[in-house]
Amino acid sequence: MPTSIFFFILFSQPYYTLSQIHNTIKIYKNADSTCFVEFMLQTLYDMLIQVSQSDYDTDHVSDQENDYVKRLLTILNDKELSITEIMLQLGLKHKPTFRKNYLNPALEKGLIERIIPDKPRSKNQKYRIKKSEKISK
Repeated sequence: MPTSIFFFILFSQPYYTLSQIHNTIKIYKNADSTCFVEFMLQTLYDMLIQVSQSDYDTDHVSDQENDYVKRLLTILNDKELSITEIMLQLGLKHKPTFRKNYLNPALEKGLIERIIPDKPRSKNQKYRIKKSEKISK
């Protein structure tokens, strides 16, 4: 079997362990490695082209973000709630994830507001739907 075909078969399978690959390379240690190097470079090039041409599914990310924000708006409705109260109603326990997925996107979109805007970290801080959002509903 020609070396290049053997390496193509070997490296195109994702389940080979590193030790299996290492042992196979030791067998072909004295062989000409030009074919192998060309194969690996071509494989890497093809993968880079594929990654660069694939459209990252940003719609999925924004849909997910919108779902989080919708849930937050449903919880807030006409109430003023603290982060702890909102998280309790959403069934969440991890504050950084809540801030990243729910609170920050809603604040950035201007959908909700702080009742104490000058002190975002106040222990008395609560959040409500922005007045302009209530009217547009």
